[in-house]
Amino acid sequence: MPRVVLLIIDGLGCGSQEDAHLYGDEGCNTLGHVVNRERPHLPNLTAMGLGHILPLDEVPAVPAPTAAYGRMREVSAGKDSTTGHWELAGVVLKRPFPTYPHGFPPKVIDAFCRISGVDGVLANAPWSGTAVIDAFGEEHLRTGRPIVYTSADSVFQVAAHEDVVPLPTLHDWCAAARERVLTDAHEVGRVIARPFTGVPGAFHRLNGQRKDFSAIPPDPHLPNVLLQAGVKTVSIGKVIDLFAGVGFSSYRKTTTNAEGISQLLNALAGLDSGFLFVNLIDTDQLFGHRNDPAGFARSLEEFDRALPAILGKLRADDVLIITGDHGNDPTTPGSDHTREFVPVLVYPVGKAVGQDIGLRTSFRDVAASVASLWGLPDIFDGHSFLIG
Repeated sequence: MPRVVLLIIDGLGCGSQEDAHLYGDEGCNTLGHVVNRERPHLPNLTAMGLGHILPLDEVPAVPAPTAAYGRMREVSAGKDSTTGHWELAGVVLKRPFPTYPHGFPPKVIDAFCRISGVDGVLANAPWSGTAVIDAFGEEHLRTGRPIVYTSADSVFQVAAHEDVVPLPTLHDWCAAARERVLTDAHEVGRVIARPFTGVPGAFHRLNGQRKDFSAIPPDPHLPNVLLQAGVKTVSIGKVIDLFAGVGFSSYRKTTTNAEGISQLLNALAGLDSGFLFVNLIDTDQLFGHRNDPAGFARSLEEFDRALPAILGKLRADDVLIITGDHGNDPTTPGSDHTREFVPVLVYPVGKAVGQDIGLRTSFRDVAASVASLWGLPDIFDGHSFLIG
């Protein structure tokens, strides 16, 4: 029985899609702009065939790549992590999750205040997560009012100091908001608890205690289909949150790419067969959203250095699929995700139907491909690029 690793480098796009103008993302190219500007050293990704996907300075197209290569198009409406991961798992959204560029309407805020027992909230607008606690943290300490904010993504985020709102209480508020407030027309992709600590002028987020409350993905989706077929399914990183805990036999939470890579290596050492769905978050969370191409490049180098250890854990019948979930071009104005194709590498090259698997018409091809390895029917309206 095979082991399949689906590894998502969060925010790794490779050029604006044909519909990017509808999202204000014309000309975006996360991978191309970061690599050609910062020139990271990526020998292992180069050997796998990264330079065959698009022209990249210092990443040549090698004569005999060790992985098959291509690109994938997102057909779902939206460009956030939930939408991208769901489509990779076979779910296409016809209607995007709602966003709130001008803050949440009074109906939503009033309902949240009622369930949380507070007399108001602070911010209620799109903000950077670090900037919003700097701007409103002192007032939060004084009034006890939670900081509610959003972003270009479909998220309802609640920030609170651990000394003002205990972590279990913050989680209870967010769980109640997910179940009773942010439903129907206001069903956002994620409700996120954002605890922080520190003093005015020196606040910092407690990212390890963040908790996401996702919308529940519709069936069928790949993790649930595999699990119901008796396949062990393992989430590493934030994937478990994006699927509202549905479809996984086990999970390992992480806070950094280094931790995610370590957890992947440990999981491979102890798993005889199964599906490992991995998200490496740093490229998106720390560098894409913060317009830091140098940091993004360093994160790619960190992953590249880890690749030999990952490949060394794979057996002859294993498959590694490396891709992204959307773009997050740190070289362009704004700090939100970008509507881009994503690269895909399939290792080893002999596991794919060809060396160049071309431009895939949907992320759903990943779900169809993985399901095919266990002899499951294609119920995702995708096209497998793997040899069963």
